Amino acid sequence: MSQKSMINAQNIVYEYIRRDEEGNVESINRAVDGVSVDVKAGEFIAILGHNGSGKSTFAKNLNRLLTPTQGTLWVNGYDASDNDNIWNIRQSAGMVFQNPDNQIISSVVEEDVGFGPENLGVQTDEIWKRVGDALNAVDMMKYRKYSPNKLSGGQKQRVAIAGVLAMQPDCIILDEATAMLDPQGRQEVLETVHALNKLKNVTIILITHYMEEVTGADRVFVMNHGKVQLSGTPREIFSDVETIKECQLDLPQIAKLAYELRQEGLDIPEGILTMEELVDSICQLY
Repeated sequence: MSQKSMINAQNIVYEYIRRDEEGNVESINRAVDGVSVDVKAGEFIAILGHNGSGKSTFAKNLNRLLTPTQGTLWVNGYDASDNDNIWNIRQSAGMVFQNPDNQIISSVVEEDVGFGPENLGVQTDEIWKRVGDALNAVDMMKYRKYSPNKLSGGQKQRVAIAGVLAMQPDCIILDEATAMLDPQGRQEVLETVHALNKLKNVTIILITHYMEEVTGADRVFVMNHGKVQLSGTPREIFSDVETIKECQLDLPQIAKLAYELRQEGLDIPEGILTMEELVDSICQLY
């Protein structure tokens, strides 16, 4: 039995069009240029690229915050070109943005998490059940009565994720959701989304420019100039050092060290991602 498709995007194009006061077109910037991806339900996908590569614009198309200029897009079986499907698409694919302060609107954590399902018309008893389940899933239940202002950046982002979870989406898109966090906050959020993926089978699409964040993904798509330049497993992606450099990206620290040792003549295999793999490879040389 084939795995269900969560996101099917074929030849997606998105253009930002600037017009003058009379409505005449002044300029067209093609931010996404013929991108095709097929994400299966339950996958953990990373979309990697430098600033301006088109990755965040593409992410906003997946949630129908933006409408593709060209191409076909299906989200959880819904045709994204049909405006009648927008509500269903946004329920299916929740989005977590870069700045958690832009998503948190209530003065108490549990009320903020309950805001989404309340807007969906969920019954009160069910709302509080969802709030509890969502806060437990992101390990924030003990902060349910706190003001979000008292939380760290990583904790706020976990509350934002809980708010999306309470609406019971099948997929969560994280658009640079760790970019404003310190290393500890980034680690907290990454551990949370990996746990949601493994334990609850939530499809994860992680948009990032941090190389270390993608090593645990099932598949990685590398974007550059609005196109997918590379796709494959993390090991395959980070074995193609020259293309990674062409995309104005760098290797994760361990992969970079392994590459530099290989350049110095050590017989170390390509695609090393962890310290344990690197140590084992070096030990086998002696």
